[in-house]
Amino acid sequence: MAKVTIKDVAREAGVAISTVSNAMNNSNLVNEETRAKILEVAERLDYVPNMNGRMLKTKRSNELAFLTSSIQGDYFTTFLGSMNQQCNDMGYTLNIVITRDDDVIRNHILGKGFDGIFIFLGEWFREAGIQLLEKHRIPAVFLDRAYSSSRIGSVVFDSRRMGYQAAKYLINLGHRGIGFLEGSMDVFDGVQRKQGYLDAMEEYGLPVRQEFVLDGRFDELYTYNAVTSFLRRREVEMPDAFIAGNDLSAVGCINALKDAGYQVPQDVSVVGFDDIPVAKYLSPKLTTVKNPISLQGIAAVKMLVGIIQERGCGRVESLAGELLVRESSGVMLRDK
Repeated sequence: MAKVTIKDVAREAGVAISTVSNAMNNSNLVNEETRAKILEVAERLDYVPNMNGRMLKTKRSNELAFLTSSIQGDYFTTFLGSMNQQCNDMGYTLNIVITRDDDVIRNHILGKGFDGIFIFLGEWFREAGIQLLEKHRIPAVFLDRAYSSSRIGSVVFDSRRMGYQAAKYLINLGHRGIGFLEGSMDVFDGVQRKQGYLDAMEEYGLPVRQEFVLDGRFDELYTYNAVTSFLRRREVEMPDAFIAGNDLSAVGCINALKDAGYQVPQDVSVVGFDDIPVAKYLSPKLTTVKNPISLQGIAAVKMLVGIIQERGCGRVESLAGELLVRESSGVMLRDK
C-alpha cells in the first residue's frame, strides 16, 4: 500500500497543500473549522507528517535525547517520568538511549538530528565528549557533573552540602566515630556526598578513620558483605554511626549490623541518601536525605529548551535536598 502524502490529505479535504501544512504546524492562518476537518482526514488516512521536511524548514526536530548508561532504580523511574511529562508540555519528544559505547554516543550527538542532549553517562563521557559538544555548538544539559558554557548547562543536586549536613546531624547527636559507605566514586553524587562528610569531620576536628570507610557501590548486597566482613575483624574498633552513599547501601548496612547482633540505632546509627519509597516502611524507618528528583527533571528540560530557543544560556543549577529524620539514627550514649 502506497504511503499517504500531504497531497492526498489536501485532495481529500478539498484544500491547498499549504493549508494542510499550516494546519499541521498550528498556524493561525487556518481557522479552527478547517483545521479540525484536515486533522480528521489526516487521522482517517493514517497520514504521518514528513519530519525531515519540517526539519529542513525549521532546522529543528523537536526531538531531545537522554544519553545514559543505566535507567535502573527508583531514581530513574521518578526522574524520567517528570522529564517526559515536561518535554510533552513544551512540545518535545524524549528519546532514551542506554549505552556505554563511544561510537554510539558520538553518533547520537552528531548524526541523529536531535535539538538537544541530556547527558548522564559518568565515566563514559569524557573531556573529548565535552569538546565535541562545544565544537559543534550542541545544546546539552548534564545531570551528573557541574559544567557550564554558553550552550551547555547542568542541573545537579547539592550533594556535598547534604553530605555535610548528614554528618553534622550525627555529630550533634554525639557521634564521633562516623563511618562512610562509598558509592561508585566515578559518579558525581557519590564523590560529592563523601566530600561533604569529610568537610564536616574536618570542621569539627574529628579524625576520618580509613578502616571506617567501606566500599558499598550503591548496592544492598555488596554493602551487606562489606559491613559483615568489617565486623568480623575483631581487632578494629566499632564506629558508632554510618553514612551510606544511598538508601540501598544503608539497607545493606542495617541488615548486616542486625545479623551480627547490633541494634540500630541503639548501637549504631545509619543515615542514607535518596529516600526511596520503602525507606519509611523499613524497620527501623530510615533516616535519609531526600533530593527533589522530579524538580531536577523539570528544571533540566526547561534549561535545555531555553538554550535551544536562545532564551537563556548554560549555567549550573544546584538543587538542595532535605534531611528526613526517622528511626535509624539516635543520640550517642557514651556509657553504652
